Parts: sequence; structure tokens; C-alpha cells
Amino acid sequence: MKTVFMGTPDFAAVILEHLHNSNNSIELVITQPDRAKNRGKKIQFTPVKEKALEYGIEVLQPEKLRGDANVMERLNAINPDVIVVAAYGQILPKEVLCLPKYGCINVHASLLPKLRGASPIQQAIVQGETKTGVTIMQMAEDLDTGDMLTKEEIEIGNYNGSQLHDALAKIGGELLVETIDLIKADKVTPIVQDEEQATYAGLISKKDGEVDFSKSPQEVERLIRGFDPWPGAFCQYNGQQMKLWNAKVSDKTTDKESGTVVGVTAEGIEISCGGKTLIITEIQAPGKKRVQVKDYIRGNSIEIGSKFE
Repeated sequence: MKTVFMGTPDFAAVILEHLHNSNNSIELVITQPDRAKNRGKKIQFTPVKEKALEYGIEVLQPEKLRGDANVMERLNAINPDVIVVAAYGQILPKEVLCLPKYGCINVHASLLPKLRGASPIQQAIVQGETKTGVTIMQMAEDLDTGDMLTKEEIEIGNYNGSQLHDALAKIGGELLVETIDLIKADKVTPIVQDEEQATYAGLISKKDGEVDFSKSPQEVERLIRGFDPWPGAFCQYNGQQMKLWNAKVSDKTTDKESGTVVGVTAEGIEISCGGKTLIITEIQAPGKKRVQVKDYIRGNSIEIGSKFE
């Protein structure tokens, strides 16, 4: 099929790679504008732009897709059979949705209608889902509400956010190519989403990584795992922000105030957490690399009775 691809981050770049390696023709890639990143504020290409340039595909980067006459002129000239969208970051206007022969299809990293929105991968872990997956859907004007075309699920297990991202990107790329073949052969039956089952995973900010030790150990462990690598779970210790990268749930109970250190061993820092305890096994001090607690305590003191808050 003659396709146009819209996407921006690493997840979308993996999808683009699978589409490129299929028997479909990618005529154009549309991605978000390049932004300044990191401390040096150096302008960086989006991961999708980097991948498209590697493949020699034309790239457009409108600041706003809606109302951009040049983009619409180019899309009409291409007259694509289908537009594929994966984590693009802008709402598609109706004139774009209605343009391709087979419409616009979206690769969404959840089992819709659960976890619509911008952060389904992280929130699947944080909210305690036991499984998640990828849904390919026909796009509609509202956010992630279109009819579902295909799905594939995966057990979350002990995946952290980074590991689940990579697994779902691979699944999404493979499922997209299969779905396009089904569309071409007229062998796909759209399924309407059940609005009563819909949940949302909104945008995540850095402050969402702040740990509340009054919550259960399971909730805190999921937050630490789900927000690895970004935004990262954090708390304060002796007036400094500490990042927490790995933890284990303990069965112990304690009457110590939440956040209190109740034990320090090579296994980790045991902290009172919602009436039970949580063992932090990987930590990162300000300006330092993330390290195992057994290595951290060789040169740093964590006192029993002190507080993480």
C-alpha cells in the first residue's frame, strides 16, 4: 500500500522500521518539529526523523498540522491509501482523517478501550494491570475512540517501563504490517469500543514520580518500576533528592512512621511503607550514577531511624 507515516518518539521509530521493511511504500513521514534537549539545549532530530532520513524518505515537521495548507497540498498530491499514526503528538483534523482510501490507522500501546491517552505503557505498570498489549484502531476525531481492527496482548510480569516499551514497540510494528495486509485483503472486521470500559492515561510530568511512602509497598514498587526510565521515582533524604530505580516488596509489617528506614543491608534499604516494608535495591544520589544499594552503602551512610520522604 501507498502509505504516509506520522510519529515522533522511539516507539514510533520502531513502528516505522517495521513498515519500511514490509512490502508497503512510505511516501512521506510527518513528525513533530525538532526541539532543544538536555542541558546543552542542542537541537535534536526526533527519533522518527532520524529513521526516515536514514531510509531516504521525505520528512515534514509542521508546528501545527491543523490548518497547514502546505502539508495538505502534499498529502493530496500523494493521495495515500492509508495514513499510519504512532505516538505522533498532535490531533489529526477531519480533513486528514478522511483523505486516505482506507482512512488513518493508529498503533496504540494498550488493550483498548483501557488506557487511552498519552502514557499507556507507564500507567499499565503503575496502575497494576497484569497484562497489556497493542491495539491497531481506525482513527476517529476523538482521542483513541476509533473502532478496533486488531489486538495482541502481553503479560506485564516484572517489566519496567523501558522493557515494556521495547516489547510493545516490536509487537506494534509486527501487528501493523499484519493489519495492513488484512485491510488490503478485506479480511478485517472493525469492533466498536465499549465506552463503559474506557480508562485514561494522561500526560506524565516529573512531579508524578514523587514517592508517597504512606501507600502500600506494591503501589510504590509499581511506580518505581513503571517510571523507569522517565520521569523516574524520587524522594528526599537528608535534604537531597534521591532517585529510586528498583525495589522489592517485603511481607514484613512495622509500626514505624511511613518513610522510616528500618533496616540497611547489602540486599537493600528497608523502608516503612503503608504499615509494611519495601526494600530499595537500586538508588541514585544527586549528580551520581544509579547504583545497587550494596555498592552505595560502601561509601555512604544510611542510618536506621532516618527518613525517606
